[in-house]
Amino acid sequence: QVTLQESGGGLVQAGGSLRLSCAASGRRFSSYAIGWFRQAPGKEREFVASITWSGGVTAYADSVKGRFTVSRDNAKNTVYLQMNSLKPEDTAVYYCGSRPRGTSEYDYWGQGTQVTVSS
Repeated sequence: QVTLQESGGGLVQAGGSLRLSCAASGRRFSSYAIGWFRQAPGKEREFVASITWSGGVTAYADSVKGRFTVSRDNAKNTVYLQMNSLKPEDTAVYYCGSRPRGTSEYDYWGQGTQVTVSS
């Protein structure tokens, strides 16, 4: 089992930055990938970014490429999402999820952290 806890959300003006953290406990942290997803009111949850267990491979949604950066510190059991040049359309609840190595499904999720970008 994995427990994930997001933090770092808040209210920021357009053009500003935030850094989200996803702290993990339980299963060996380096054995799974972490993905960031977001869900805006009235919309489905969508993929934002992911990073493999080694940190060697990252992926981003087209809407955040060049603005968001995902990284991980396995020594701290933490994954980060650095969000720059934020836009009002980035407003959503952001979730992190874990994906066991060698699989394509996310099996555990955090409770989410709210990001609000004002125009």
